[in-house]
Amino acid sequence: MNWTHDTHSGGVAARLGRWSSEHRAKAILIWIALLLLALAATGVGAKTLSASGESAGESAKAERLLEHGGFRQPAAEAVLLQARGEGTINTADGRQAVRKVVAAVSATRLVENVRSPFSPGNRGQLSHDGRSALVLFSMKGKADTADKRVEPVVAAVKHVAEANPQLRIEEFGQASAGKALNDTIGKDFKRAEGISIPLTFVILWLAFAAFVAALLPIVLALSAILIATGIATLTSHAIPIDSSAHSLILLIGLAVGVDYSLFYFRRAREERAGGVSNADAVATAAATSGKAVLTSGMTVVVAMTAMFITGLGTFMGMAEGTAIVVGVAMFGSLTVLPALMTKLGDRIDRGRIPWLGRSLERRRVGGESRVWAAIVRPALARPLATVVLAAGFLVLLAVPAAHLKTASPGVSDLPSDLAVIKTYKRIERAYGANPVPAQVVISAPRVDSTAVGSGIARLKRDALASGEMGQPITVDMNRQRTLARVSIPLVGDGTDAASEHALQTLRGSIVPNTVGAVATAYVSGPTARSVDFNHQLNSRAPYVFAFVLGLAFLLLLWNFRSLVIPATAIALNLLSVGAAYGVLVSVFQGGWGLIHVPGMEHGPITAWLPLFLFVILFGLSMDYHVFILSRIREGHDRGLNTREAIRSGITHSAGVITSAAIVMVAVFSTFATLSVTSMKQLGVGLAVAIFLDATIVRGLLLPAVMTLLGERNWYLPQWLDRLISRKPREPQPHGIPLPQAK
Repeated sequence: MNWTHDTHSGGVAARLGRWSSEHRAKAILIWIALLLLALAATGVGAKTLSASGESAGESAKAERLLEHGGFRQPAAEAVLLQARGEGTINTADGRQAVRKVVAAVSATRLVENVRSPFSPGNRGQLSHDGRSALVLFSMKGKADTADKRVEPVVAAVKHVAEANPQLRIEEFGQASAGKALNDTIGKDFKRAEGISIPLTFVILWLAFAAFVAALLPIVLALSAILIATGIATLTSHAIPIDSSAHSLILLIGLAVGVDYSLFYFRRAREERAGGVSNADAVATAAATSGKAVLTSGMTVVVAMTAMFITGLGTFMGMAEGTAIVVGVAMFGSLTVLPALMTKLGDRIDRGRIPWLGRSLERRRVGGESRVWAAIVRPALARPLATVVLAAGFLVLLAVPAAHLKTASPGVSDLPSDLAVIKTYKRIERAYGANPVPAQVVISAPRVDSTAVGSGIARLKRDALASGEMGQPITVDMNRQRTLARVSIPLVGDGTDAASEHALQTLRGSIVPNTVGAVATAYVSGPTARSVDFNHQLNSRAPYVFAFVLGLAFLLLLWNFRSLVIPATAIALNLLSVGAAYGVLVSVFQGGWGLIHVPGMEHGPITAWLPLFLFVILFGLSMDYHVFILSRIREGHDRGLNTREAIRSGITHSAGVITSAAIVMVAVFSTFATLSVTSMKQLGVGLAVAIFLDATIVRGLLLPAVMTLLGERNWYLPQWLDRLISRKPREPQPHGIPLPQAK
């Protein structure tokens, strides 16, 4: 095939490939210019989500009052002083140690509002059993940068602790926990990058049997990640993002960037093996694999917009980062990749693996995969039994998902072996309540008036009397005395049933009967934000599901001119997503399913994860589905019966699907090794879903279901056929000898 054959041949992907091949220098320079501009853009700095942007419902109202009311919200810190054994802290040594802690942290000149537990009015900072005391203070300056300034304070507390070995003296707070977490995450991501990138290269080197061919997809993916990061930095000033967006850009960018290149390379190599020229091979790859990349990429990008329906800032930031990196990777694959492939020509096969290279290459360009032919054979011979067994296995994996419990990530998201988290748990045990308290935000013309002051006093009394809230209860006001914040620790760990019931008691009766009777009052805090987040998410999720399912149906309908194929694709995708949910519950909630992994943190699934997994997996599965179905449709259009078209399409495309899936599973699995629980859950969920999708779903269920349906796979009513515009004529492959119709 010649690029000048037909300007409309193969559609948008083919035309972009033709332009790239004919203007190689221009395409490569445009990509380099985008990279340089993106690197410059990162210097601007991203705008992160505010507390109100991360919240919903009543919590968001409370946070907006604090943000717009001139209320200073410094990072709160606490130093736990605890007698070892059964002793009391209220001794000469204990009091002396408290004085030393107060003096040490004050001497850093980085803190303010230091409160000793032995000062008048601060008895709530002493535990009921007398063993423990808390020195409370706040970091000066902005809370979101306090972790960068807290090191001298932590060092000062550690110095006092070393001088008083008879006592346990430890620090916990927003700044100290943030610093410990950032240090841990930094090491984690360096380790993940150090594992995932070399591992991906090795997989690609084995897949392509050539050094250059393996290196090029990684270079393209990494440059796409850098470009996407720069773009996201700029767009964040319109739609703020949080740290999870940057993690997703790296995770998804590496996976899809490599996958998209794989599709191109494999198809071009198969064409070259058939004896066609390099230009014609790249042309066919652009018009066929390029179309699969375009369809898959656009599906992910458009599906991500469904997350804006939630109205939650966290989801919007995730959608923003993911859509940008997928869009950039797709753009690079459709433009600069054909230019590089055309320019390199057969030099792309340089750097063969010694001894194994030629053997691997012969097997990969030899047409059908013998392994996958053996796997598909029983699915085609006994389709009903295959459907029952394979679907039954996925349903069995999905059963634990009925017990799925979600919560917004908080302290429980952090590694349990961190020193600050151990301190957090000691404070929780000593005071019988969560060290990260609920916050009652009160708005009135004068919060220091007698009426409001009396309401706050009743609030504190009723909270302690409820038995569901504990000490220390603290009160802060803004300079204008129009806002007050009452911090009240709740029982439980912040996300369990006890904490949620305590929140319900606080919101439902205590606040309305006290401060709510004399002023406007809202309740926020970690537990409240988690409950409000889940409530809004659950109310909006059905619309997101409907949007994504409808989008997938319409795209597949348009691509394959069939009503049946989109319906079966959606059903198969739901099975793999459900199985991934079930595995997540089994691994991370524990006790519900077939799988239990010792050492994994047990607790609720991160609130944003199930919906995000659903959206991203539906998009990513389009990679495999469109690629395989395109080959099946290609054979069917050339006169093969449906069964033979299925066999030929899968055995010819299974090699690249296997390689792509191995890359994705490898990349996602490295994130399962991170310390942060939400990242572990994301890595496990994506890796499991992609593995199941590429093996059981595409290798067994898809051929079995299509075989059972036979010619009905291609059913399209005439009236609908007339509504759908005719697709552009695609180039016929030159190098792949598909079987002819019998």
